Amino acid sequence: MRRFTHFAALDWSGARGLRQPGIALAVASGGEAPILVRPGHVWSRAEILAWLEAVAVSGDDILIGVDFSAAFAFVDEGAYFPEWTDSPVDIPELWALVERLARNDPHYEPGGFLAHPEARRHFRHGHGDVGDLFAPGTGRLRVVEQHQRTTKQAASVSNFNLVGAAQVGKASLSGMRLLHRLRGRIPLWPLDPIPVRGPLLVEIYTSLAARAAGIPAGRSKIRDGEALDTALAILGSPATGLRGPVSDHASDALLAAAWLRAIASDTAYWTPALLTDTLAKTEGWTFGII
Repeated sequence: MRRFTHFAALDWSGARGLRQPGIALAVASGGEAPILVRPGHVWSRAEILAWLEAVAVSGDDILIGVDFSAAFAFVDEGAYFPEWTDSPVDIPELWALVERLARNDPHYEPGGFLAHPEARRHFRHGHGDVGDLFAPGTGRLRVVEQHQRTTKQAASVSNFNLVGAAQVGKASLSGMRLLHRLRGRIPLWPLDPIPVRGPLLVEIYTSLAARAAGIPAGRSKIRDGEALDTALAILGSPATGLRGPVSDHASDALLAAAWLRAIASDTAYWTPALLTDTLAKTEGWTFGII
């Protein structure tokens, strides 16, 4: 497995508006404690894209975990959006469709896509507002999401659900607009081959980092500097030295950056048994799920 010198984690948000308190970016370099990029700054999605574009230009050997899903379920129905003639055939086409329909939405929001009459059919938009093709119950899940539920590695939520605090659909759609712009500049595993050098993107769940650091499921949020350093120590990371209140978004990013550094050299995470070429091209995979 190739080596990286830096490890970054992006805690993401799909909320509307220019600046998002829910966005945090952290980097762990060498054997040093993870640090926040621009601590105290309220990021816009455009600023995150600019940071990623600068990484692409620099060619730094950095593994970047993004806390959103790069695709929707495909394999179960043989399509992302059954009955829609424009349903894409792979991940890059999916990103391009989302971008085309949402291109007039500011701040990389996905409203234009979700307003399309064919797209609307597949999502739960609100209480009592459910598309006729939204799968009963929790909604459709990708293979990796079904697997992590079965093995209890994580408790995933369908990306077709846009309701509730745990929903990740809007964040994933806004993330797809970001990935569309980075296409050809920073590869995404497992869609793209792992480059010999330079940056690489992987999809992550920050909750996986919390569990690896000994935080029980359902209590994965850290809001105190000392508690954060205790969790980092379990991952073999130096302490941040932070004291007092810490936002859960900041702690998620800091912990996930250290977690990526701790597991990235383990080939098991790069070769999950259920990952096939078809999945890599259509659904992707969550790094850290084996």
